[in-house]
Amino acid sequence: MGLTALLICAIAPRAFAQDAAVTGADAIFKPIVDVMSVLLFFKIGGENGFPFIVLWLFIAAIFFTLRMGFINVRGFKHAIEVVQGKFDDPNDEGEVSHFQALATAVSGTVGLGNIAGVAVAIQLGGPGAMVWLTLAGFCGMVTKFVECTLAVKYRRIASDGTVLGGPMYYLTRGLSPKGMRPLGKGLAVLFCILCLGGSLGGANMFQSNQAYAAINGLVPGIPAWLFGLVLAGLAGFVIIGGIRRIGAVAEKLVPAMAVIYAVACLFVIVVNIAEVPAAVATIFREAFAPSAAVGGIVGVMVQGIRRSSFSNEAGVGSAAIAHSAARTDEHIREGIVALLEPFIDTVVICNMTAIAIVLSGVYQDTGDELSGVAMTSNAFASVISWFPIVLSIAVCLFAFSTIISWSYYGIQAWSYLFGSETTIIFKVIYIVCTFLGCLTSLGLIIDFSDLMLLGMAFPNLIGCYILSNEVASDLKDYWDRLSSGNMLTYE
Repeated sequence: MGLTALLICAIAPRAFAQDAAVTGADAIFKPIVDVMSVLLFFKIGGENGFPFIVLWLFIAAIFFTLRMGFINVRGFKHAIEVVQGKFDDPNDEGEVSHFQALATAVSGTVGLGNIAGVAVAIQLGGPGAMVWLTLAGFCGMVTKFVECTLAVKYRRIASDGTVLGGPMYYLTRGLSPKGMRPLGKGLAVLFCILCLGGSLGGANMFQSNQAYAAINGLVPGIPAWLFGLVLAGLAGFVIIGGIRRIGAVAEKLVPAMAVIYAVACLFVIVVNIAEVPAAVATIFREAFAPSAAVGGIVGVMVQGIRRSSFSNEAGVGSAAIAHSAARTDEHIREGIVALLEPFIDTVVICNMTAIAIVLSGVYQDTGDELSGVAMTSNAFASVISWFPIVLSIAVCLFAFSTIISWSYYGIQAWSYLFGSETTIIFKVIYIVCTFLGCLTSLGLIIDFSDLMLLGMAFPNLIGCYILSNEVASDLKDYWDRLSSGNMLTYE
């Protein structure tokens, strides 16, 4: 922490000279972003077709849902029982409880995608986009199940009890016995490189930038460098403590921020309770009979599925890193816990946001000033003028939770590439980036890091496809033991 503070203090006097540097960085990153955008978002089926990355994630979600026999439905009740601790054996290997692992993963995904992303989906695709967003989230529950099951199965436990896990480990350890070691190693390295870029940019600097914007809107005049120092200090305290401290903070922060935001959404809904049936009808009607202005039914589907992917990260492989640290000797059990994450993030929170926006009617204003967070804020303000204050607090909590959760993902990727003994270097870099994110708009650097985050889905899902048969076999064995009543429980 001392070294981090010195670095931040050394950078702070130059804070307002960052714009020139960022402009220069934009010149470097723009060609790369343009190429990556073409690779990830080229349209399949013409100008109004599906971006490749959206189709890649959605097809995987449907495939895994069918292959695993709709475990997102039949395993839902069991998932809740596991999170409640009914099957927690304190002697199992791991660093955090099932609930802490879930809270850490949820805190990494619940954020601006639920607030701004839903508003963008509705503005660009109309209210009907929410039907497709929900469907994609429902199927994405099984993608999370598969990747998190594999993460626990192929994790490594160090001599000091530290867990090393995530897609990079099941890509190498899972594919090697199948004679695919070179492929697995190459995919693992690619995943880690992409993960490092995604963690530093969109999951860190962008989040701290938005947190400052939210606070500055509440209390104008707060210097960006001062807020950056405080945020970096808080993040550093949690991050330096490792996954145990991250999990401990997440298990308190996630329920708190979810309750605050849910209460705000519910208040808007209750005040307009008489219009709720009409709002829901509008959402379903627009899903299958949208206006030409939003690109027809394909345009609505693209917006809904795309925003679902951004929101819950199913298929990206990030949550698999958090769940790999769970205390359990049953890898299928942790996968079943993981399927709750897209349900909480996408099916529940995103839909609450959507209904609040549709009820208020603010989505019908196409002005740029009502894009993203501003649209959701106006939906709240339509009920009570001071409700945007609640949203600003929620934005800060969401941003902070994403920062600390993604630090762990980046640490694991760094550890795989450079060794666990050097992770302090990444932690310092990460905390400094938290500070820098508050200072200026990062433009194409953020676009670049977001593309890297989405790119993580390529190596991850290739591994998940190859290993899906053994996941299905392990699931059958686990479910047979559970159904027979032979599974040990703990009070």
